[in-house]
Amino acid sequence: MLGAEAVFFVTGAARGIGAAFARLAVGRGRRVVVADVDEPAAKTLAAELGERACAVPLDVRDPAAWEDALDAAWARFGRVDVLVNNAGLLHPGALLEQTDADLRQMLDVNLLGVAYGLRAAVPRLARQGSGHVVDLGSLASYVPLYGQAFYSATKHAVKALHHAFAAEQAGGPVTCTLICPANVDTAMWQRQIAADSNAMSFVKPPLPPERVAAAIWRAAERRPRELLVPFGDGLGAKLMGAFPGLLAFATPRIVRAGRARLERLRARGS
Repeated sequence: MLGAEAVFFVTGAARGIGAAFARLAVGRGRRVVVADVDEPAAKTLAAELGERACAVPLDVRDPAAWEDALDAAWARFGRVDVLVNNAGLLHPGALLEQTDADLRQMLDVNLLGVAYGLRAAVPRLARQGSGHVVDLGSLASYVPLYGQAFYSATKHAVKALHHAFAAEQAGGPVTCTLICPANVDTAMWQRQIAADSNAMSFVKPPLPPERVAAAIWRAAERRPRELLVPFGDGLGAKLMGAFPGLLAFATPRIVRAGRARLERLRARGS
């Protein structure tokens, strides 16, 4: 289902998962729009990738910026086949430790940024007669994480938004996949090392960004409704999220295991 000249529009693409996917897609002969609020970093990556990539500035919190970025994508490549709503952030710390600005930024980027992207891009994909959307959720979309209350709330909201929107588009030319990965070895994960409250992020080693990039590729090719990465951890997250009593029972044990591993990470880094 993925054409030889397919064009991907990837948000938060200058680094992390987005950059890993941009490299994968260009390496497989496709074209990529590297969209990021950090325009210099986006241009650096696009230059590395060559003529099959272009950089566009995009603050996903700004609906007008979405229109400008999509106009630039169409001007360069003449179409977009897959929108990858990848941009997201987490401010470390428990809810009572976070500032009003922290909460507002997570809400605006993680949830409104996805909503604005869907509203701006999907009508264009529909007019051209085909398209696919890949939204990046998280295993936190299913299980509320200790020490990440507001981040979990935004990712729960992304899951609800995604699946309801996909239902609204059913029968039309645009299809949708939600990808929910475990922790990924990105700058966002690295920043949590200093936060004791984020111990649950360290229970297991993080996934390499390339593993999630491969899942995005699979989503674009096969167009499933949802992908859990890894699948087993995703099923566990769904189970605990469905039974609050089980989650309450398991959380202290998981947090203790995460703190032990976090201390080992800190000791190696000191």
